[in-house]
Amino acid sequence: MSKGEVITLTATDIQKMLDASPFNLFLGLTVMNADPVKQEVTMRTAMRPEFERRPGSKQWHGGVIASVIDTVGDFAVGMMVGRGLPTVNFRVDYLKPAVDTALVAVSRVRRAGKSVGVADVDIFDERGSLLAVGRGTYSTLDAK
Repeated sequence: MSKGEVITLTATDIQKMLDASPFNLFLGLTVMNADPVKQEVTMRTAMRPEFERRPGSKQWHGGVIASVIDTVGDFAVGMMVGRGLPTVNFRVDYLKPAVDTALVAVSRVRRAGKSVGVADVDIFDERGSLLAVGRGTYSTLDAK
């Protein structure tokens, strides 16, 4: 590899990185697709009682959805620069409640620059209904 050349991460690479983090293991994220040509990553996570807004409601807590958005956005940009990245900022808009469903998160890279990367993330239920949208900004500066 020549100086300045970036190796993109594969779906297997991303899954290994997710599985190395206790928090990401708790979220239960599974990489469904990682496409560096489209600059898009898709992940899925199942509902569990620990994620409920109220016990027995089967409604996702917004903080868990926000964590999914941040994580999937991070790995979409990270796929393009070859490593995990620190979050600079992110936001989320909740469009409708997520109830009794797994979540499917689709992240599209908008920019993977030398200092900052930006990704948009759409959160869907298992039927394909859009539940939330988010945008994350990540530092792409080399930590060396």
